[in-house]
Amino acid sequence: MSRVILAYIENNGVEVPKGSLSTIQAALLLKKAHNYSGLVGLLLGGDGTEEAAKKVAAFGLDEVLYVKNNLLKTYLATNYALAFKKVLETLAPTVVLALADTRGRDLMPRISQHLDAGQASDVIEFVDGGRFKRPMYAGNVLATVEITTARKVVTVRQSAFDVAKSGASECPIRELSIDISADSGMEFLSFDTVKSARPQLVEADRIVSGGVSLKSKENFEKYIVALADVLGAAVGASRAAVDAEYAPNDWQVGQTGKIVAPKLYIAVGISGAIQHIAGMKSSKTIVAINKDPEAPIFDVADYGLVADLYQAVPELISVLTASKS
Repeated sequence: MSRVILAYIENNGVEVPKGSLSTIQAALLLKKAHNYSGLVGLLLGGDGTEEAAKKVAAFGLDEVLYVKNNLLKTYLATNYALAFKKVLETLAPTVVLALADTRGRDLMPRISQHLDAGQASDVIEFVDGGRFKRPMYAGNVLATVEITTARKVVTVRQSAFDVAKSGASECPIRELSIDISADSGMEFLSFDTVKSARPQLVEADRIVSGGVSLKSKENFEKYIVALADVLGAAVGASRAAVDAEYAPNDWQVGQTGKIVAPKLYIAVGISGAIQHIAGMKSSKTIVAINKDPEAPIFDVADYGLVADLYQAVPELISVLTASKS
């Protein structure tokens, strides 16, 4: 068995999301930290996959493989797992690595079971001796773990790794012809998504989040969304705000929502529950606005403003708008 890492790189047609570049960066760090001999990227998809493979060829990988098949045009776990297993019949990597997002959490356990491999999930650092560091108990504990099986499956937390930077040269690209026509028992019918001009929450450089202190959906729109509009930011929410139906579920930031690490995170009216902090504390700069000076959010904030959000936010919007004009 070769000491090679196989990194699964997600693509949306020709598009390569920011998270995929973080996946590559994590794989590059793993290769160096644990002294692996090779790093191969794998893309699965329908039309546009070849173009996406070309895009990632300049980011330091040793080789890029791609599988293009109409059955992979839309993500279905059974079809993707079948294609992945076929790839593993021709390639025998020591480590399979993927992003710890919705798809990675769905797909990688299937690959782990297929390989009879141990899995380390949500890894944030590669430690000497072939070990991995990962958060536990809402991020209150950082555990160092070791996978004792010969083959290993690893998922990495996007917020813990920067995006890979492209270099001057490109690695070889190769298409794999794989038959995945077997009936998986599942059929794709439709995909309903909310279209928005805002940046996606997990990929945004700036996020404005609101808490249950907004008291209503109308206030959330009036204060949080308005501030995000001025900043060109994504909108997030605490679990309490989502539970109160002030904001949709896909805006939730936290351990049971999305894990984010933007350059700027503004928390408005958020007290700082453990599960929320676990999802945003890796942000580069954290600004907290809360009228309670004892709110736990101030423990992780770089800048804190003890003030009534109903006064502070309109003033902030006014100043930002004036500065832009």
